[in-house]
Amino acid sequence: MRYVVILLVGILLGGGAAIFFLGTPPAKSAPGQDVRAPDQGGAPPATIVVTLEQSFVEGMLATTFSGLGAPTFNLSQNQRDGFERVEQALFQGGCANSITLLPEGSGVKTGVQFRDGNIYVPMAFTGSYNLGGCLQFKGWAQNKIKLTFDQEKQVLYGHVDVEGVNLEGVNPIANNFVTVFVQSAINQKVNPLILINEPQLSLMIPVKASNGAVKARAKDVRAEILNGSLKLYVTYEFSGMRGEG
Repeated sequence: MRYVVILLVGILLGGGAAIFFLGTPPAKSAPGQDVRAPDQGGAPPATIVVTLEQSFVEGMLATTFSGLGAPTFNLSQNQRDGFERVEQALFQGGCANSITLLPEGSGVKTGVQFRDGNIYVPMAFTGSYNLGGCLQFKGWAQNKIKLTFDQEKQVLYGHVDVEGVNLEGVNPIANNFVTVFVQSAINQKVNPLILINEPQLSLMIPVKASNGAVKARAKDVRAEILNGSLKLYVTYEFSGMRGEG
């Protein structure tokens, strides 16, 4: 009876009711500092520019789906007490309770789009959840990626922000709740993305004649998002290390 009451309120009040009872899907905080656009006066000394074309990302994603299989995330392993209690009380059964990303579906191709100064990531998916019976659903989510840089860890992160979820063939009674589950799965299972880590970002240049090496650590990362490509401006600071040759 309790879940019937919650569903009826969800019909009357829309998505706001689902979020009120189940809680707003929590997003993990993005580590580091926001990556800003390059200065108009030009890049400072000791800066390299790395260009990432959209076609490169598309090729990598295609290999992921064909060579590794479609990524699948569990929808039931949520650590928030309130959310978990509602799940355990309302949704029991033998469903997979998972969401699987698809290379293409619902008229949308999963990928990364560099345009209008933003990084957009449409994601097509399919899944199931036990909602008084095994509910099968499919659709797509519109997402943005925000870049952050942690100088201490030497890691460039991507943080996925779910802007909207579009479902197909889901009963209006369950639509709001499935939307919350999908948003929660992306927020909790995908974030934060490690785009570039320390071994790829830091440099060690041996200098045999001096019996040492020059170490380069990134002190700042800027990004310029063009239509079809992403340019990263990485500014380094150098230090000499003896005996590291």
